[in-house]
Amino acid sequence: MFSHHFDQTPGAKVALHWFMLSFSGGCINAGGFLATGKFVSHVTGFATLFGVDVIHNQIHAAMGILSVPLFFLMGAFIAGLLIDRSIHQGKNPHFDWVMGLSALCLFLAAGGGEMLLFGGFSEVGLKQNYFLLVLLCLASGLQNGAITSSSGRSVRTTHLTGLTTDLGLGLARTLTFDLKKNLFQKEARANYLRIGSILAFVVGSAIGAWVFIKVGYKGFTLPGLIATYAAWHGRRSKIVARVLPPL
Repeated sequence: MFSHHFDQTPGAKVALHWFMLSFSGGCINAGGFLATGKFVSHVTGFATLFGVDVIHNQIHAAMGILSVPLFFLMGAFIAGLLIDRSIHQGKNPHFDWVMGLSALCLFLAAGGGEMLLFGGFSEVGLKQNYFLLVLLCLASGLQNGAITSSSGRSVRTTHLTGLTTDLGLGLARTLTFDLKKNLFQKEARANYLRIGSILAFVVGSAIGAWVFIKVGYKGFTLPGLIATYAAWHGRRSKIVARVLPPL
């Protein structure tokens, strides 16, 4: 799960793990939207909402909504400290810690929601669900940081913009490399994983939406269990530390 790159031939289990985390990202985003009316696994929407609130002279709300994606950044920062930094220092990265923290955030979201700490499910309003947004953005940042590091910055599991761009470029490259067998196979392999990740995210969004409509906040236990499995797998796997390639 945490030691393969597009320049390697991934086994079916590795691909399944990446798709599983994309499925989880779709679940989190669907649950966050149904609970709060906002998409939580990426930061683009928050920047837009900030601009809309400023135009409507709702400065307090604007500053509040702008602070939420900082927790996505914090999650990625923590993942960088526990994973990237360890790799560059020649130490074993702590994928298990990062995914364990992500799971904890999701279980807190489920438990806190059931205790009505965030207001009623689908009760839209920043004041009511600010801390729920914080937990979901932090969980997403942690997960995205972990899989981005382990895949050599090739995979994103909590949003589709970068993946879709990479897929479009990859499809064009397969036409360019059609006479160069090694390059063609590498790009075709990458496109397969990108398409699978996109489809897994979409399926996760659909199934997640159905689950959240049925059980409300308890639905966050589904991505929480997936993150727990990822943490367990990260702990039992033997990770070979290596310096990440430059951007």
